[in-house]
Amino acid sequence: MDAQFTKDLATVGCYSAIGFSAVGSVLGACIAGSAAIGAWKKCYLQNKPAQFLMLTFAGAPLAQTIYGLILMIVMKGKVEAHPEMWALFLLTGIFSGMVIGFSALYQGKCGASACDAYGETGKGFANYLMIIGIIETVAIFAMVAGLLIVG
Repeated sequence: MDAQFTKDLATVGCYSAIGFSAVGSVLGACIAGSAAIGAWKKCYLQNKPAQFLMLTFAGAPLAQTIYGLILMIVMKGKVEAHPEMWALFLLTGIFSGMVIGFSALYQGKCGASACDAYGETGKGFANYLMIIGIIETVAIFAMVAGLLIVG
């Protein structure tokens, strides 16, 4: 294969890491954010205070974009030194990015449930946050695995 073409394929892998991560983040934040808005509306209708802490659930999926960005930056530096390893970079970026993105998506779904429950009861914030943290851990593992693979 042409040297420039293999470097381009490796670069696609780098950008896939951030791309898939960011797509998952925006979907997860949208799902949890919509639930937070709905829960706040219920609170307002019942003349209850709207819990600002629900913003934590809505914003949690955004961290996965940072993990994808870190992976992309490290991979980009490695591509410059080893463009012949294009397949490794391409597949690592795609699969790590997808796992990180799915983590963000499902974190948003759990965040939506947390918003609903916390909005109704005003209780259980720490418990809900722990579940969201467990899902976040998967994204961290995927990022670290990707870093180790290309390292």
